[in-house]
Amino acid sequence: MHAPPRILIVRLTAMGDVIHGLPVATALRRHFPEAMIAWAVEGRAAELIEGHPDLDAVVKLPRRWWRSVHTARTVRRQLRELNFDISVDLQCLTKSAVVAWMSGAKRRLGVAGRNGRELSKVLNNELTDVRASHVVEHYLGILEPLGIVQPDVEFRMPERSEDARYAIETLARASVTGQRFAVLNPGAGWPSKLWPAERYGELAQHLWTEHGLKSLAVWCGSDERQLARKIVDTSSGAVELAPSTTMPQLAAITRRAAMFIGSDTGPMHLSVAVGTPTISLHGTSRAEWCGAYGPSHIRLQAFYQDGSARERRQADNTAMRAIDVPMVAQACDQLLGRKNNLAKAS
Repeated sequence: MHAPPRILIVRLTAMGDVIHGLPVATALRRHFPEAMIAWAVEGRAAELIEGHPDLDAVVKLPRRWWRSVHTARTVRRQLRELNFDISVDLQCLTKSAVVAWMSGAKRRLGVAGRNGRELSKVLNNELTDVRASHVVEHYLGILEPLGIVQPDVEFRMPERSEDARYAIETLARASVTGQRFAVLNPGAGWPSKLWPAERYGELAQHLWTEHGLKSLAVWCGSDERQLARKIVDTSSGAVELAPSTTMPQLAAITRRAAMFIGSDTGPMHLSVAVGTPTISLHGTSRAEWCGAYGPSHIRLQAFYQDGSARERRQADNTAMRAIDVPMVAQACDQLLGRKNNLAKAS
């Protein structure tokens, strides 16, 4: 009899993309229930996957480990000690493929075509030409050589008891308990992805007057805190300012919300992963590729602001400004209507 496989998932960075990869861990566990499954990740993204029920280990790599020969050797030794048979490179860049190769895995799954970037198509040795409309399905398509075809999408985002307790206490202080609140996230990794803070404030007024729903403005870092503060100041009392949170704490808060509204950034994908109805706003990213995944959510895009990654990153937020408040308010009404109908049916 063959021993259960030892599998390494490689998605090193970007909070949103690490979240997109979570269904891969569950699909592997469903297909190989006795397997040893680990995930290689860099920096703070590790806190999102620690404790995931379908992972046996999280291999934490220091940021920029490849810049030091000594650190790279340490990483290689750390990986080799785990005796991997299979690696699944979700990122498909040179650095992620190097991690897969350093692991010693004989089968190194990656992507063919334009999504297999840099040297990943050389270092990975089982390449799939994945045809998918969303990045979540794209990641799952990489598993096809293992006999895993179109698996169910399950995120299974873990929640620690201390994060749940923090969320309950925070919401009690803000007087927004019982899923009678919306989470508003004004931040984004690129300025071109920002929706104006005052529009969030106007939207919050609509949620309060039409649905009796208070809002909580969440943030990370001083710049986002200023945006969140502006939401509060323009909401006529419909918004409370959230305290500083870690990503697991934010997940616990969002899990208890009626809905989430935000642009293409980590907290939005986090909201999807914890099952909260989500509205994602898009300008310089394609809504169909990286918007809120699944039928329980709504993606909004007035038009796609095209260009290279660098051009889109440095662009203004014209496409985001083309999304007006009535458009988002209508989407909120639609989501809340669905939620109310489900509640009545149950």
